[in-house]
Amino acid sequence: MPKKLIEIASEIVQTQVSLGPMSTADIASSLRQVFSTLQELQKAETAGTGAEFTQPAAEAAQEGAPEEKPALTPENSIRNDKVICLECGAEMRQLTSKHLFSHGMNQIEYRKKYGFSMRTPLAARSLIKARSKAAKKRGLPEKLQQYIEARRQAKADAKTPAEASNPDAGQTRQVIRRRKKTVE
Repeated sequence: MPKKLIEIASEIVQTQVSLGPMSTADIASSLRQVFSTLQELQKAETAGTGAEFTQPAAEAAQEGAPEEKPALTPENSIRNDKVICLECGAEMRQLTSKHLFSHGMNQIEYRKKYGFSMRTPLAARSLIKARSKAAKKRGLPEKLQQYIEARRQAKADAKTPAEASNPDAGQTRQVIRRRKKTVE
């Protein structure tokens, strides 16, 4: 038994709703438009002529009106529960290198293109908080501070014999490093 036009129209609108949020007014409007388009196609098919599509009056009136949805900006693309890819509009918990590679870029290029700082994580805020809590639970901040302190101590212990006999040698190296940084 073939499907009725209303069933086909409802399936199409259900798919639209599953892809993005729609208000009840949008759903009703979309259902009417899809149904009328399917009716036109059916009439054209039974008449054996090509389908001439005319715009419904409601759709023509909406074309002149500005779109209700705000444009997606880098600031609002990272949300609490998801991140929206500014290239394709895909919603996910984290923008992975694999996904960005499908757009022909890496994370650094993506950040530069859309003005994110290099320290901005390309992940949902809830995911970042969960990872932070897990790291703190494992004692990561304390272990990191211990590691940094041990590294400083190892550097201090590994002074060259010239530095040990000449205390000014270490200061001279620091001055040279500072000058190199200012020149760059």
